Amino acid sequence: MGTTQLEPVPEPKYWHLKTVLSEALDSEFSVGEILPNERDLAARFGVARATLRQALEQLELEGRLQRRRGVGTTVAPPRVGVAVGSPQHSWPGSADDAWQPVDCVRSAPPAAVAAALETAAGEPVHVVRRSRMSGGQRVATELLHVPDAAVPDLTAIDAAGAARARAVLRELQRLELEGQDRAVELGSARADDAKDLDRLPGAPVLVVTTRFFAEGRTAALSVATYRADTCRLTFGDSPDVEIHHDPERRAS
Repeated sequence: MGTTQLEPVPEPKYWHLKTVLSEALDSEFSVGEILPNERDLAARFGVARATLRQALEQLELEGRLQRRRGVGTTVAPPRVGVAVGSPQHSWPGSADDAWQPVDCVRSAPPAAVAAALETAAGEPVHVVRRSRMSGGQRVATELLHVPDAAVPDLTAIDAAGAARARAVLRELQRLELEGQDRAVELGSARADDAKDLDRLPGAPVLVVTTRFFAEGRTAALSVATYRADTCRLTFGDSPDVEIHHDPERRAS
């Protein structure tokens, strides 16, 4: 393997190296293939190992590479397209819902969630934890906050864990859904989410917050955390849109 000298460019050296490495991944490596070690890569591109590590870390953040313990750095598969929402609004837990209930507890939500639900500070709400799989991999985890007022008949249901989560979802569907709104932002994985998603705490994630409205108020609030390195979120009626790594190609 020869040496590839980088051309002088008006940008950080590691960033230019990231672009060169990305092109090499497309032309020289296949999905799942293990990259040469850092010493060999640094020698090939004529850079310090610290510069190489910065470029590799950036490519990992962008989902081009995966670092696997005991294996090394491998070329990652394309991001999984994950549909968020549907053309017809529906409650969580509906027949076409891709989420799986995991657990349900009662706890006081964060202040921002309590404000959105119009509940008193410190007042417990039902917190349903759900997870989402795609291609055999967990790609997202969700906390669905539901106040007592939205599911008043739940007190008569004696269930725990995933069974209670399903009971909360069934009770929600008794309400007439009046609408919902959704926001997406970049965030950092909290300890619990990182564990569920097999990421390190602080890893970049996509946070989708959805408010569900019924009877003139917020009946439930969902905070869903998606892996930013393996997911691309799709909205609306065209889930098959693809964004290619090559900037010269157009989205199709």
